[in-house]
Amino acid sequence: MALRKIVTLGDPILTKKSRRVEKFDERLFTLLDDMKDTMRNQNGVGLAAVQVGVLKRAVVIDCGDGLIELINPEITEASGELQHEQEGCLSLPGKFGVTERPKSVIVKAQNRNGQWCFYKGEDLKARCFCHELDHLDGIIFTSHLTGPLETY
Repeated sequence: MALRKIVTLGDPILTKKSRRVEKFDERLFTLLDDMKDTMRNQNGVGLAAVQVGVLKRAVVIDCGDGLIELINPEITEASGELQHEQEGCLSLPGKFGVTERPKSVIVKAQNRNGQWCFYKGEDLKARCFCHELDHLDGIIFTSHLTGPLETY
């Protein structure tokens, strides 16, 4: 697999809405594998295709309990209970801030073979799902900040 260059804040592609994946083929598999390797190389817990310059509705997440690939994902349920935790982004290196996100969500998505699956996320995983799905709609985590954006 290959490591891909991560697009950083200021690149207009990050504000664009990603297109639905229609073909589940070798090109998609290569993209997913490259995204996984790129995310892990940067010690991230999630990466959307748009962050590597591809406007496709594809996301990889690994919050420590194994890789999840989400194709054409959508949040079908979100808890009314909210969490306020620190968040960062591979497209904003060194920047962090506290965001407000649902404490738990359920995501419906296709896997790499096109089969529909449901995933439940709580706490960190819920934050990851929300963060990465926002990327697919051109939304950056800074729009959910409840305090200042900090640099580390």
